[in-house]
Amino acid sequence: MDSILIIGAGGHAKSSIDVIKQTGKYVIYGVIDNDPKLKSILDLKIIGNDDNLEEIRKSCTNAFIGIGQIKSPKARIEILEKLKKIDYKLPCIISPTSTISRYSDISEASIIFNNVIIGPNSSIGSNCIINNFSLIEHDCIIGNNVHVSTNVTINGNVSVGHETFIGSGSIIKQGVRIGSNCFIKMGSVITKDLLNNETI
Repeated sequence: MDSILIIGAGGHAKSSIDVIKQTGKYVIYGVIDNDPKLKSILDLKIIGNDDNLEEIRKSCTNAFIGIGQIKSPKARIEILEKLKKIDYKLPCIISPTSTISRYSDISEASIIFNNVIIGPNSSIGSNCIINNFSLIEHDCIIGNNVHVSTNVTINGNVSVGHETFIGSGSIIKQGVRIGSNCFIKMGSVITKDLLNNETI
């Protein structure tokens, strides 16, 4: 079984570790975090910080970004670029409790949490978070570095631009186009297109 390194030791990392273990595909090599006060997370040791990434790469080729992005995807994007330069593999992680169409596509470094449904002919970009109980219907395009929070409904033929955040319980009408770097608050109902950088 391959080993995988977890980057970050906050709440998102804890939830991600749970799903990674559910898959049965990886042994967790360890966790790194830049907070020197942290010594462990769940039942795993903190084995270093970002400065140790090149050394760890010699014995662990897979990595997963366990950093959330409610306020901004900047930290996730920066660490993604750093991991790529060091030549880590960045597998997508899919909970075995989720239903993913065989005709969909999920890119590297993304995670699909529990009880998610992704319909046919939909694509999920790289470095995305698709959280528990969310629905992404047919023919949707989700850009890179997007965070879809819990219990979101994205109806058919919707596109979501890069770096957009969609809050818990939001509903997006079929055919809507959402720009990049938008922030959609919890419980929003989106029935019309959003331009880049809109908050609603």
